[in-house]
This record gives sequence, C-alpha cells and structure tokens, in this order.
Amino acid sequence: MQVIFGFLLALLIVVFLIETRHNLKRDSAAFRLVEQYEKDLGNPALVDAIVDFVENDWKLKRVWRREHGTKDDVRGLIKHLMLWGNMRKGRRFIPITSFFYVGSLEYLLKHKDGEPKQLAMKMMQIFHF
Repeated sequence: MQVIFGFLLALLIVVFLIETRHNLKRDSAAFRLVEQYEKDLGNPALVDAIVDFVENDWKLKRVWRREHGTKDDVRGLIKHLMLWGNMRKGRRFIPITSFFYVGSLEYLLKHKDGEPKQLAMKMMQIFHF
C-alpha cells in the first residue's frame, strides 16, 4: 500500500512540475509579445508569433485544430479586441494575452464572428479586469 501511495505521490509531483513549467513558458512568451507589440498591434509579425506559439503548444494546438483556426482569424480577433479591450493589467494585455490560454482561445475561435464588445467583455471577465 505504501509503495502505491509513494508512486502516486511521485506521479503527482511530476505532473505538477510539468504543468508549472508549461505555465511559466506560456506566460513568458505572452509577456514578451506584449512588451514588443503593445504599441504596434498591426505588425504582421505579431500574428505570426501568436500562430507559431499556438501551433507549437501541445494544449493550444488541439483547440486551434478543432476550431480550424487561421492567421486571418487571429488578425481579425486582434482588431475586434482592440475596439473594446485595449487594456493592460500587469503583464496581461487583452488583445495579445487572450490567445495564450485554452479557455480564452477556444471562446475566441468559436465566436470569431461575434460582436467585438461581447468578445472583449468575455476576455476581461476571464482575466479579471
């Protein structure tokens, strides 16, 4: 019984460390883009950087493929989020950070044709603005 408990505890610790590393990597990448492109959201390199990260992240890639995300979707969503969600709080900036989390990315891609105000308000709710 102790062996099984020890094994499960070790497995839980490994999963925790993997998730923590993933979260730190994601947050760092999002913050770098916020710092670099906050004043230059029309730069095509921003869309490329977001899409590259999403396509290389094992969690976000599944949502991206399931919802058939495209660069045009990202470009349009950034414009929509800029209309009502041009806000920064700490390391988070709605038009960029929204693409780096599974829940927010999924919502954006499912509602990409939605009203800009509704999209921005939902992102502000997700990120506690």
